[in-house]
Amino acid sequence: MSHEQHQELLKILHECMTACNHCYDACLKEEDIKMMAECIRLDRECADICGYLEQAITRGTPFIAELAVVCATICEACGKECEKHQHDHCQRCAEACFKCAEACRKIA
Repeated sequence: MSHEQHQELLKILHECMTACNHCYDACLKEEDIKMMAECIRLDRECADICGYLEQAITRGTPFIAELAVVCATICEACGKECEKHQHDHCQRCAEACFKCAEACRKIA
């Protein structure tokens, strides 16, 4: 499959990666950083897998479906953690993660 067939997914992956990176940075600046530790960790995991899948798709990887399963799992975990926190950046990140998980499941 060529990456042209996955333009919408590429856009969603990039949006999720960006939201996770923003959340990661904002969480590091929160007053109670220990409370944000799991959110920070999952933000990194999620941004990394979204960025990797985005790159892999543009390279024409034959493993899109397999990687999409992993990406959906990590996005879902990150979204669930982020939605626990009332910070705007966490809520926006959770939305992006759930949207990305859904998009990845469609091609998995």
